[in-house]
Amino acid sequence: MDPKTAAGTLDAARLGAKLGDRATLVQFSSAFCQPCRATRRTLAEVAGMVEGVAHVEIDAEAHLALVRSLGISRTPTVLVLDAAGRIVRRAAGQPRTADVVAALGQAM
Repeated sequence: MDPKTAAGTLDAARLGAKLGDRATLVQFSSAFCQPCRATRRTLAEVAGMVEGVAHVEIDAEAHLALVRSLGISRTPTVLVLDAAGRIVRRAAGQPRTADVVAALGQAM
């Protein structure tokens, strides 16, 4: 297991995308996951409203090593990272917009 992942930190190389300047919303999805589509819309909307926040969607099936190293067992799972890539919140299932905004408050 990668020590950075074990310590609760992810970087752009592990995610395959640039982190947000202030925070990053990481969504693990799968192809036939209906709640994943709604989650994508919610996270993209929040990222668009809050400056410096990025939304990164990861196909769980295509990144099994990362999924296993993070202990992700269902989709959608959302990780909220601070500017340094530390995981500050984690939730499984479709989030509400208010919950995402509140989690970002912890990250920034």
